[in-house]
Amino acid sequence: MISSTDPTTANPIYFHDYHPTPSDLRAEVLAGLAQPRKQLSPKLFYDAEGSKLFDAICELPEYYPTRTEIAILREHGAEMARRLGREALLVELGSGSSLKIRVLLEALQPAVYMPVDISSEHLQRSAQALAATFPKLEVHAVCADYSTPFELPVDDHSHPRAAFFPGSSIGNFEPAEAEQLLRRVGTILGPEGRLLIGVDLIKDRARLERAYNDAAGVTAAFNMNLLSRINRELDGKFDLARFRHEAFFNAEQGRIEMHLLSTCDQDVDVAGETFSFREGETIHTECSHKYSVEGFHALAGRAGFQPEQVWTDPKQLFSVHCLVHRGTLATE
Repeated sequence: MISSTDPTTANPIYFHDYHPTPSDLRAEVLAGLAQPRKQLSPKLFYDAEGSKLFDAICELPEYYPTRTEIAILREHGAEMARRLGREALLVELGSGSSLKIRVLLEALQPAVYMPVDISSEHLQRSAQALAATFPKLEVHAVCADYSTPFELPVDDHSHPRAAFFPGSSIGNFEPAEAEQLLRRVGTILGPEGRLLIGVDLIKDRARLERAYNDAAGVTAAFNMNLLSRINRELDGKFDLARFRHEAFFNAEQGRIEMHLLSTCDQDVDVAGETFSFREGETIHTECSHKYSVEGFHALAGRAGFQPEQVWTDPKQLFSVHCLVHRGTLATE
């Protein structure tokens, strides 16, 4: 681990670099395309262009999660702060929307703020901006992959521990993987530590599918950019005109699935290897699991968390949960 401070801020920022293993794009793409049912990890979406497109998605009228979660945080922030405890050591998993964390920081006023993100550059920019806005806040930015085990660099138990995991990112994990992730978060927090987590709710199919098939085609461009990235970085030969974006709700699995569908029989070269596609065959690029409140509480219980409170919007589109870690498995 490397720790350093940023002397340009009134209150120094501490950077802790765990040197997370960078994604091997070539190995991941070739392995994913070689599977009987082709698939690619959604983390490969986020090159510079993909990140810009995702920011645009969050502003779309059809895409309700971001604005709905922010509205819940604004309306109930003071109550959430009471649940988490003021003067807490607050860990944010994935240094994402600065607007969301600003709303929570204003209400919570933690003693220590610890954003965790795999991207060092993004993490430093975010930490510096927040330190400028909250000059009394002690910031420890941790460059790490939160989906794998890691330890907090500040072993301070004089403050209550809390974590913030917004954006319904938990839905991008298969349920068994989500349970394992929550277990790791519980290990970080310790007994009685609290987790504030955003979870997208099950709702009517039409609304869900509109959110991932917007009229402006931004989500389609986001999905198709994955093929463009492969062409740019791996000497891929994907003809984007021969693929199309497809997103639908899989009711049996309780999830939105995103795919890239081949519109014809074709062979595609990638990094010196050739992959055959049949007409109608897809590359599965993302899942976004949706939960009922009761279903998510059952998942959290298996990971050792007990629900304390849940907040939703009037239309029951999205939920924010406060969970307390009991340190032992809860029974269903």
